Parts: sequence; structure tokens; C-alpha cells
Amino acid sequence: MSDAASSAVKRWEIPAIDGSSDNGYLTTARLQELQKQAWDEAFQAGHAEGLQSGQEELQSRAARFDQLLVALTKPFDDLDDSVEKQLVELAMTVVKQLFRRELQVDESHVIGVIRDAIKLLPVASRNIQVHLHPDDAALVTAALSEVEGERAWTIVEDPLIGKGGCTITTENARIDAQAESRLNAIISAIAGDERQ
Repeated sequence: MSDAASSAVKRWEIPAIDGSSDNGYLTTARLQELQKQAWDEAFQAGHAEGLQSGQEELQSRAARFDQLLVALTKPFDDLDDSVEKQLVELAMTVVKQLFRRELQVDESHVIGVIRDAIKLLPVASRNIQVHLHPDDAALVTAALSEVEGERAWTIVEDPLIGKGGCTITTENARIDAQAESRLNAIISAIAGDERQ
């Protein structure tokens, strides 16, 4: 036989029966080792699958929790706007009530209103007529006498003018100093564009 032929031939050996070879009979030790190896592989696969499943569940719950938190904040945003509008309305109502109460307590302030409104007229104004509520007209007539240096003006009783205010008219101008007009101007200045 040649060297090439002899190297191609493999010698047959008797299989080991003690489990020392992979081709031998299966012994209890070998079976336990294979069982442990299979259990470890299954455990590793199950563990990896469980981790993957747990992470997916965690991400799903976190996304639902985020959505819930966002949904919970929206009513508070709407509530803030609603409370702000109601507070502005309450403040306006309180200011109106205080203003009306002040008119009832101190009726003489109408004289200051008249003087302030007349100061707004041009210097050359003639035929100045001060339109007042009849109650205010009586008060003003009794309290004021024509002072030297003050322009002459005529008091006109007008029941359509609210108490505490006046309207001044001349040939060329008209000034509205009624209580409601002044109050609305104050509220507009405070509330700005928010006022309806």
C-alpha cells in the first residue's frame, strides 16, 4: 500500500462504554450533563425572551402613563383660563359696586367732575351747558356760585344723565363725563383688550 492510500484509511477503534467519548453509551453522568446543558440553554433563551417582553411592556406602560399625564394637564390649562376670566369679571363687578357706592356716599364729587370736564374744553368755547341729573343739578346749584375767572356755564337738568356724572356741550364740542363712561374707561384701562 502506498503512503497516500494508507493515510486515507482510518483505523477503527472500539467505542468507549464509560462515557469518555462522545460516541460512547450514555451514562447517568452524561445524561445529567446533557440535561443541565439543555436546561441552561432553555433558561438563557427564556430569560432573554422574558427581558425583551418585559421591556416592551414597560415601554407600553410608560407611553400610556405619559398620555395620561398630558391628558390630566389639559383640564388645568382650561381651568386656569376660566378662573382668570372669572376673576376679571369679579374684579369689574366689585369696582362697579364700589364706584356706585362712592357716588351715593359723597355726592359732592360731581363738582370736581364738572370742573375737570370743563378744563378739557377749548379756551374759546361759548354757550357751555352742563347736563346733570336733577338731584345733582340742585346740589351743584346750591354749592357753587360763579367764581371770578371761571367760565360761565349753564346747568341743564337732564333725567337721562346718571347721578354722579355730567355731559358738557358747546357749539363745537361735547364731553361725556357720565359715571358709566368714566367707569368703563377705568375698566378698559385695567383690563385692556380682555374686556368684552
